[in-house]
Amino acid sequence: MIADSPEGRAVRALAALRGLALGDALGAQFFLPANYPLLQRRELPSGPWPWTDDTEMACSVLAVLAAHRRVDQDALARSLAEHHGAARRHEPAIDLLLERIAAGGDWRELAAALFRGHGSWGSGAAVRAAPIGAWYADDPEQATHQAEISAYPTHQHREAVAGAMAVAAAAALAADPAGPPSAAALLDGVIALVPKSAVGMGLRRARDMLDYGDAGTVAAVLGCGRRTTAHDTVPFALWSAARALGDYRQGFWATAQVGGDMDTTCAIVGSVIASGKPGTPPAEWLQQVEPLPHWAPEAA
Repeated sequence: MIADSPEGRAVRALAALRGLALGDALGAQFFLPANYPLLQRRELPSGPWPWTDDTEMACSVLAVLAAHRRVDQDALARSLAEHHGAARRHEPAIDLLLERIAAGGDWRELAAALFRGHGSWGSGAAVRAAPIGAWYADDPEQATHQAEISAYPTHQHREAVAGAMAVAAAAALAADPAGPPSAAALLDGVIALVPKSAVGMGLRRARDMLDYGDAGTVAAVLGCGRRTTAHDTVPFALWSAARALGDYRQGFWATAQVGGDMDTTCAIVGSVIASGKPGTPPAEWLQQVEPLPHWAPEAA
């Protein structure tokens, strides 16, 4: 285990959040038809770039970590509901869930009842998990445990939980102060920490495809979020992040150019890369992103 401090944890987690917000906001810009040609040429659209619900929920995760030094599920559910913005793009079921929690409903019952009692297997819990991994970079096993806890207020399906655990594990491993691991070492480490699941199977396929140079081919096999499920999103995103540790630009463009759920995949990739110091996002890109909300820890 590496030496750590509350200040170091907060700095890393905030870096992950900033990388997440940038990937989220910039990735979302390429849903606009006018920006399609820019994506193919790897050119940036005009700013500012507003972020989506992915960043909104990740801000709650970091706020809870800063206040409690761990994931407090009740506090997280309250924060997610309190800061739920109607102007942000949410999955309809999660919109309704957060509205009901804000009205006094019990998140345990409400989240468990989604999708006929199966719970949501969307990628919302995964996309907000990297700040947890960065916070617990000294203990990747604890990172995955806290990520598991963090998923339940909104996403209780096994695959959604496994997706959150995988992203947190990747961020924890990427934040190693000795420097980012190799692509193979990162995925091997994540696979070892994720329970048996479709997400885990996808990660194994991703590990086997690290030598593939064509991201489009890999996305065709692993998925890139078009089905909006954790197991259709997380394996490809972590494949892309693993191959671009230390190079935020490369990671972003390679991820965005395959299409799919670009705000989500780019947010995951950006957050994992930014968890490691060499992967700091380009300053000129960050200047175009909507500022984090006033209640986020950065504003304190």
